[in-house]
Amino acid sequence: MRPRSLWPSVVHVLTSLPVALGGAVLILPVLVVAGISGRPLRAVVAGRTAAQRRRFAALLDVGIAEVTAVRRQTGYHLLAVPVSAAGFAVVAGTASYGLALLVTSRPVGVVPVVVAAGAAPLLARLDAALARRLLGPTAAEALDARLAELARSRARTIEAADAERRRIERDLHDGTQQRLVALALTLGLARTALADGPGRDAVESAHRQAKAVLAELRDFVRGLHPAVLDDRGLDAALSGLVAGLPQPVELHVDVAGRCPPAIEAIAYFVVSETLTNVTRHAHASRVEVVVVRRGDRLRLTVVDDGVGGAAGRAGGGLEGLAQRVAAVDGEFRIESPPGGPTRVEAELPCGS
Repeated sequence: MRPRSLWPSVVHVLTSLPVALGGAVLILPVLVVAGISGRPLRAVVAGRTAAQRRRFAALLDVGIAEVTAVRRQTGYHLLAVPVSAAGFAVVAGTASYGLALLVTSRPVGVVPVVVAAGAAPLLARLDAALARRLLGPTAAEALDARLAELARSRARTIEAADAERRRIERDLHDGTQQRLVALALTLGLARTALADGPGRDAVESAHRQAKAVLAELRDFVRGLHPAVLDDRGLDAALSGLVAGLPQPVELHVDVAGRCPPAIEAIAYFVVSETLTNVTRHAHASRVEVVVVRRGDRLRLTVVDDGVGGAAGRAGGGLEGLAQRVAAVDGEFRIESPPGGPTRVEAELPCGS
């Protein structure tokens, strides 16, 4: 520790013994009565550990992450008694001896005082190392905690992105799309009112273009996030999707309850993108879509009898779907031998 940490180190070493004794007095009776796995012991140990964490942070600026390892924490609080007693004896005893010599006008007393001052930071570092080892997480626990936090952060990012897509869909649907509808209606009325001639032809052309842009915008909005998915769920959204396809699709949906919105959105887009690929490339006469929920897993299967040969390529739609599914710890598989059939499967977590 740095020299300016001398006095906090001295205070830490001198207060460790009473703090440790207080913890042992509380823990030992509960340990004898309830045992190492009892709930009362967990409550007492948690309280003592929280107090020690605050003390280490305040005096030594040492942060100790929280864990639930009751056995290790109990071991620290009991082991802290002899360790702190030894530290207290070294610092307090040596310093007291040196001060006594100085009071009696013996300059040699400076030596014990200096030794005590040098020992305090060292003992504080040893205590901090022991506390980190027994009160904090192990390397494996720290890694697990980090991975769990990364998973939570990733889930928040996915949810935020899905919420933003829903917002854009609402804005386009309620704003731009409605204005285009009004424009198309106005052009239609103007075309009817005009006599035949160049003016009518120009208005009629504008009317056709407005309707084409409106159709493209509707497809784009539906691709962003279909409103029916939020309102009525996956079954209704997929039913509307397959109804607009040029080839017949057998749809079977067995989903009890609702999955998280982000998961439903990914499931919808997996089916939507796969069916788009079937329409464009497979030359299939039969397509089957099966969506089932079993426990906390949502399973999607799309099978077609087309020409096969589908594969995920860098930057391609199937590769994008695989990345979306992987982003929520799902699984994505493609089986598409030349000549078909093609089978696309995805499995997504669907915890409530």
